[in-house]
Amino acid sequence: MPARLLNGKALAEKIKARLRREVAAIKKRCGRVPLLSVIQIGRDKAAAVYINSQERIAKQIGIGYRIVRFGSLISQENLIRQIEKLNKDKRITAIMLGLPLPKRLDLRQALCSIDPKKNVEKINPTASAVMELLISTGISLFGREAVVVGHGDLVGKPIAMSLLDKLATVTVCHIGTAKRGNLRTHIGHAEILVVAVGKPNIIKGSWVKRGSIVVDVGINKVGDKIVGDVEFEAARRRASFITPVPGGVGPLTVMMSMRNCVELFKKQMRPGR
Repeated sequence: MPARLLNGKALAEKIKARLRREVAAIKKRCGRVPLLSVIQIGRDKAAAVYINSQERIAKQIGIGYRIVRFGSLISQENLIRQIEKLNKDKRITAIMLGLPLPKRLDLRQALCSIDPKKNVEKINPTASAVMELLISTGISLFGREAVVVGHGDLVGKPIAMSLLDKLATVTVCHIGTAKRGNLRTHIGHAEILVVAVGKPNIIKGSWVKRGSIVVDVGINKVGDKIVGDVEFEAARRRASFITPVPGGVGPLTVMMSMRNCVELFKKQMRPGR
């Protein structure tokens, strides 16, 4: 029996409806709504698509949205100055740095320059999206063998930490694992498999443990198609749950950013803050 699809779109719609009600109540109580400011550098097409999607959803929820655009030649020093201006602007609830940045810019320094009280990604949206999907299966993560393929600071590591918080037994695989020839072995033991590499179909469906839960974070364009990091059809024949690409993690990631923005606003409005 093929795996059940973990429908990120449907779950995102439920969260969106809840956030819309919450923002309406905030506006009635406070006379204003959360405002998310997004820094866009250069003209990366994929980043523009994501930001446009995020802006559309923010408007549907009722959250204010402002795009601050800079040319790709902006210096590191000027970028930090611009972030600090946004930090000081009391009208702005949350700040997000659009990715990718030009390679000559220091991403870590830029992210660290965002005031933690305004950092919409302080709670990682992608990791939150993955956890929402896993929770939706109704299966406890306690003690389960979880394998995360990809150890990047922005996706892989936060997902691994989120799984650890649920007391899953977590293995993180990366290029060293693959070069030692051990990747397939680790994947074969995974009851929970999360893949965030960014290479189409790098994980073969035949490697997937029968009955496992597969969450594919990858979004890759192959010809006219968007595919994940996992061979979908072959993996679906072995897994119990699997995310489609597109339509799995992606729609939820945007919604987690919106949820984070609302939570930041509520914290900022507390007495004494």
